Amino acid sequence: MSNQNIVIIGASGGLGSAFVNFFADNPDNTVYAFSRSEIKNQLANVIVGRIDYADEISIQQAAEQSAQNGPLDCVIVATGMLHGTDLMPEKSLRDLTAEKFQHSFLANTIGPALIAKHFLPKLQRKQRAVFAALSARVGSIEDNRLGGWYAYRASKAALNMLIKTASIEIARRQQQTIVVGLHPGTVDTNLSQPFQQRVPSNKLFTTEYSAQRLISVLNELSEQDSGKVFAWDGSEVPF
Repeated sequence: MSNQNIVIIGASGGLGSAFVNFFADNPDNTVYAFSRSEIKNQLANVIVGRIDYADEISIQQAAEQSAQNGPLDCVIVATGMLHGTDLMPEKSLRDLTAEKFQHSFLANTIGPALIAKHFLPKLQRKQRAVFAALSARVGSIEDNRLGGWYAYRASKAALNMLIKTASIEIARRQQQTIVVGLHPGTVDTNLSQPFQQRVPSNKLFTTEYSAQRLISVLNELSEQDSGKVFAWDGSEVPF
């Protein structure tokens, strides 16, 4: 991707920062990096800004800022939450709480939905453009064989439905826009850290490797792939 306007949301995280660095390596690109946390940037072609998925006004302002010099070519939502200080994935029904569901859906479903609301209209209308959000294989209903992780699974399954639904709507007016979900694999970030001991070493990816593989997947997609979810290796993840 060259000479493009690219937005990375969640740019202070492991994968988000890897996306920023990859795209910014081409000086002809303009990269808009948004995050709730401070982003330390010294690259001339990276423009940083604040966004909070719990604050729709901040999302709208970020969309306006990123499109001020022209339509966008690519938007990647690299946000997500699996656990927190007092929040861990549920092992059984007795672990369910409304609070866990509220936190998971706000971060993994509602936030990306509001981002799609404000950023999809800012994409290119007369040429290829991509909107991608990080999903997860555990959000697949068909692929669920282990159970557990109720709130996280449900929030990612809901995200996949949002991706599918948005792809149908956007195709009516922006026929070359591709809307997809991305499964990055198990990446060595804070999100996966408590669960890495059970992951084979060759299946625990660096952020750089996962970001590069996902970008390669995006580069190969066509309009017929819109509304689907793809893994880091290019395989389609079933709903």
